[in-house]
Amino acid sequence: MISKRDMKFSKFISLVLRHKPEIIDLHMDEEGYASVNKLVEGMNKNGMDITKQDLDRIVAEDNKQRYSYNLSNDEPRIRANQGHSIQVNLNLKPVVPPAELYHGTAKRFLNSILKDGIKKGGRQYVHLSKDIETATKVGARYGEVAVLRIDSYSMIKDGYEFYCSENGVYLTDNVPTKYIINNEN
Repeated sequence: MISKRDMKFSKFISLVLRHKPEIIDLHMDEEGYASVNKLVEGMNKNGMDITKQDLDRIVAEDNKQRYSYNLSNDEPRIRANQGHSIQVNLNLKPVVPPAELYHGTAKRFLNSILKDGIKKGGRQYVHLSKDIETATKVGARYGEVAVLRIDSYSMIKDGYEFYCSENGVYLTDNVPTKYIINNEN
C-alpha cells in the first residue's frame, strides 16, 4: 500500500507532468518528457523533501502505471503516460481495441453523457478501460459510480481511431451516444 507521503508526491507529480509544469518551472519536450533531476529539484524548491530514490519507488509501485521513464539520453527523463490537459505528442499508434470498452464516471454526469456522448473535456483524449473493474475504480473518484459499456467494435468500423497508452488505457477523441450500449453495468 502506498504511503501518505508517496501519495502526496504522486499527486503533485501528476499535476506537474499532466497539467502545470510551470508551477515548478519545469520544461518538457514535445513528447511530454522532463528531466528527472529538474523534477526532483523543482519539487524540493516547493517544499517537498523528495529524492530520486523516492521518485523511482513511486514510478515502480504506482498501481496505475501513470509514469514512464526514458533512459535513452544522458539524462533520465520522465513523463505521464496519459491524461494531459497540455498538448504533448505521446507518439501513440492506432490500435484495434477489444470489441467492448468501459468508461467509469459519476452518476451525476449520466444525463449529459447520454445526451451529448463522452467528450474529452480539457484532456487530449477520452479514457476507456478494458474491464469493468478498472472503469469502476476510475468512476469512484467522482462520486456514485456509473459504468458505461462502449461498442468500440462499431466505432472502429465507422472510422474512429483508438490508441493504447503505455499503461493500458484506451484513448479516443470522443464517444458519440450511439456507441454507448447501456448506461450502467
